[in-house]
Amino acid sequence: MWLPTEPPSWETFLAPTLQPIPVIPVIALIAAGLYLTGAVRVWASGRRWSPWATLSFLTGCAVLVVVMGAGVEGYGLEMYSVFMFQQLTLMMAVPPLLVLGRPGTLLLRATPHNRIGRHVLGAARWGLRSWPGRVLLHPALMIPLFLLCFYALYLSPLAGDLLQSWGGHLSLELLFLVAGLLFTVPVLSRDPLPRPQGHLGRAADMFIEMPTHAFFGVIVMMASAPLVSAFTHPPQSWGVDVLADQGTAGALAWSYGELPSLIMLLIIFVRWNKDETRRTRAADTRIDQYGDPDLDAYNDYLRRLNDAR
Repeated sequence: MWLPTEPPSWETFLAPTLQPIPVIPVIALIAAGLYLTGAVRVWASGRRWSPWATLSFLTGCAVLVVVMGAGVEGYGLEMYSVFMFQQLTLMMAVPPLLVLGRPGTLLLRATPHNRIGRHVLGAARWGLRSWPGRVLLHPALMIPLFLLCFYALYLSPLAGDLLQSWGGHLSLELLFLVAGLLFTVPVLSRDPLPRPQGHLGRAADMFIEMPTHAFFGVIVMMASAPLVSAFTHPPQSWGVDVLADQGTAGALAWSYGELPSLIMLLIIFVRWNKDETRRTRAADTRIDQYGDPDLDAYNDYLRRLNDAR
């Protein structure tokens, strides 16, 4: 693992310094390349594909490369606040950007239906219809995942043990990214899903999730002793106060973790309103063309009452 020698600053955080084995930045670059290849293929065939969806997905990949491939990754090895910022970015900020890019729909549109493409599409359909896919993308999995990634991880010796090694550190980062995607897909995705939810269910999931890391942040801010042993010995040249840094980590969990959730909730409400408006307009058009049987029957009933008098 590579550790910076200079004290943390915006300049050193954003310095383009890769770890010896930059796993997540490489994954992000491969994902961006595959997505862009699919988008170009769709455009070249004369079909439409949203530039905004493309921009969203590529932005998510770019954020992954910066947060996991710049100097911030080196400081995250020894500073709780930096690692918490990375965790929240991996779980709450990057997944919505990737999901709004609709990669599943792009896969179905861009993959050829012959040769290897047939097998890729078959594997994608199997993943959606199989019981593992239904379990992993079920909304009920959200709460256990978030409890594991916050409370079970940091309020036990688990984080301290795992973060002592590069393999454990990387495993947690991959866990955060996967957990964020498994939470975001059922809530925000418009790709084909094994168990699609209505707008009310998606909004309810967000209201359940939002207090999870907010309460955790309060617990961390109020702690009077270090919670994670791996973050108790930063290099002296950094000039880091361990308890103050832990308080910053708690403040990030309470504040930064809420902002993406509020944005996602706003997206859900905007989509809900658009769907209701579209449904109302369609119903009004249908009534104008064919009439409303229930209303006509009620009016006829009133007329018969009036005639009977």
